Amino acid sequence: MSETFSNALEIMQDALEQFIASAPAIFIALIIFYAIYRLSKPASNVVQEGLKRANRSQSLQIIVARLTRWTVILGGFLLAAMIALPDFSPSELLSLLGIGSVAIGFAFRDILQNFLAGILILLTEPFKIGDQIIAGGYEGTVEDIQIRATMMRTYDNRRVVIPNGELFTDSVTVNTAFEYRRSQYDVGIGYGDNIEAAQELCLQVMSEIDGVLDNPAPDTFMIEMGDSAVVFRVRWWTDPRIGNVLKVQDKVLRTIKNRLTEEGFDIPYPIRTVYLNNEN
Repeated sequence: MSETFSNALEIMQDALEQFIASAPAIFIALIIFYAIYRLSKPASNVVQEGLKRANRSQSLQIIVARLTRWTVILGGFLLAAMIALPDFSPSELLSLLGIGSVAIGFAFRDILQNFLAGILILLTEPFKIGDQIIAGGYEGTVEDIQIRATMMRTYDNRRVVIPNGELFTDSVTVNTAFEYRRSQYDVGIGYGDNIEAAQELCLQVMSEIDGVLDNPAPDTFMIEMGDSAVVFRVRWWTDPRIGNVLKVQDKVLRTIKNRLTEEGFDIPYPIRTVYLNNEN
């Protein structure tokens, strides 16, 4: 019993002596790692500013800046590990990662998937920060594209965090991908009204509305002879942002309705005729 206790005491004493002997190196390693960690952010900012002055895309600036920061941090960790553990070498770390890569892959599959999807999104740029998109049942403005997820701000001022893996594999509608966006509405008039005159009036109204683009120009064409109305479609183009789309749509529809009424055009309601068969 006393011999076992003595052996345990010797082991603890040896471990304590080794720790005391290596304490200065560990302390220096921690200081170096902390200093490099603090420098990683300024380094990424310098890289991002350089790319910005070179007129590179914002997404490319983000990905290169973030990869620069993580590269600096990883280099600081390896340097600190070699100082604290003189027998340590980066090749041993790579060997360890190779052995545990399968287990790590299963444990962090979703994280790695979102990480890789975030890199691809930033590189391929299907959408950019500031774009208005529809994804995963949500619609709003892209605030930030991070490595793991994309931050969206909905139009009712809520934040939605969408994993990059979902954005990369599912359909995404980018409403602001192009310079202008088309809106349309179907207008019905009575069978006794002049169709050409009504269409010409609608074209005139759309050309007078502030926010409706001249190029591409508004247009209109007949699409249906309904049960109670002759229906034609009016189409116009605006700035693609949702605020402008809705504001112009309100002006166009209100003005068309008022002008058609003023000019005496009939805007019919659906009519149904019911026959009652009274058998006595």
